[in-house]
Amino acid sequence: MFSHIMIGANDIEKSKKFYDAALGALGHAPGQIDEKGRCFYFTETGVFALTKPINGEAASHGNGSTIGFAAKNEQQADEWHAAGLANGGESCEDLPGYRQGPNFKLYLGYLKDPAGNKVCVLYRP
Repeated sequence: MFSHIMIGANDIEKSKKFYDAALGALGHAPGQIDEKGRCFYFTETGVFALTKPINGEAASHGNGSTIGFAAKNEQQADEWHAAGLANGGESCEDLPGYRQGPNFKLYLGYLKDPAGNKVCVLYRP
C-alpha cells in the first residue's frame, strides 16, 4: 500500500543513530544520507526516510500518529525496544508485551524517537 514514509527530524544524525540501532535489531541496513542531508532506509517493499522540514520550520511529531515496524518474533521486538532506548529513544505506553484484541493477540512495544515521533514494533504470532 505504501511506497514510502518520511518523517521530520531536527537532528538527522541523532535520529539516524536511533533508527540505525532500532531498525538494525529488525535486520535492516543502516540508513543512507543523500546529497540533501536526508536519511533513507530501503527495503524490498518500501522506504522509510528522515528529513528536516523543507519549509525551514522545526520538525514536530503528529499527535495521535504512530508508525509501526514489523518484527519476526518476540525477541526481535524486545531487541528493537532495547536498541531504541539505548540510542536516544524514550519509552512510552506499556513495556513490550502482548495486547489482546477482540479476536487477536499482538506483541507490541512503543517508543518516542529523538524528534518525538511515536513508533512501535509489532509481532503477529
